[in-house]
Amino acid sequence: MSMYWSLENLLFQCETSKKKKKKTSMKHKRQGRPAGLEAPLALVSAAEAFIVHLICAVGLAVSLWVAHNLLFNSLISHPSQTLFLIWVIECPVVILLYSHYRQNRQQSSYLRAVGRGMLTLLAGALVSAFAAIALGAPVGAKYLSSTINWSMMMSLFAVVPAASVFGSSWTDWQRLFACTKPVGTVDYMICLPAHGAIIGSWFGAWPMPLDWERPWQEWPICVSFGAIAGYLIGMVASFGFVLVRGILQHTKSD
Repeated sequence: MSMYWSLENLLFQCETSKKKKKKTSMKHKRQGRPAGLEAPLALVSAAEAFIVHLICAVGLAVSLWVAHNLLFNSLISHPSQTLFLIWVIECPVVILLYSHYRQNRQQSSYLRAVGRGMLTLLAGALVSAFAAIALGAPVGAKYLSSTINWSMMMSLFAVVPAASVFGSSWTDWQRLFACTKPVGTVDYMICLPAHGAIIGSWFGAWPMPLDWERPWQEWPICVSFGAIAGYLIGMVASFGFVLVRGILQHTKSD
């Protein structure tokens, strides 16, 4: 009799486990994510996304304030030194914040995510520098330090958050940057500011070849202003999308 009840209990547990897996699979399907893919994105609220973006924006503002008020530098007068200060101050802020939202937490520790972000900072800067030179950025000893520091800033804005969260998951990188299909809150937090920085930098390069003979037309002043403005606009747009998405989900649940 005890063996019979034990067998019944085992069958009941198996049936319950199957129902839970089926329910999780349907949930992932409704969210547009493949079953079996860990999705910490839904755990991030709009308020938390706002706080993350606010801290990143404050870090950027602090770096510009220090450059202007303590070192008496600016992007126009001393672009290389100012860009260096921006990415040095903003780097730990971005990496430490976004590493908290890493995927596959059982297999990837917080320190490992931080290490990924630091390594990707250099790799992304190398890609950014080559892309800028290929698109017409000046080459020479005079512009070397400016190009390096601008590339580090661009890597921090566009690449490092995704590396800290997704690591080497090619599927997520392709979904966000090749297809531009953000799904959850963290996707919007990464995708829109990154696209904003890249598009803003591209628009910022437009005045450079014009025959205005202004000091701010030199490399990389225009593209730096454009990248920073696009990054900030992307963060605002990201929070807007997250907020609207949360309201729509709450409406559907009701």
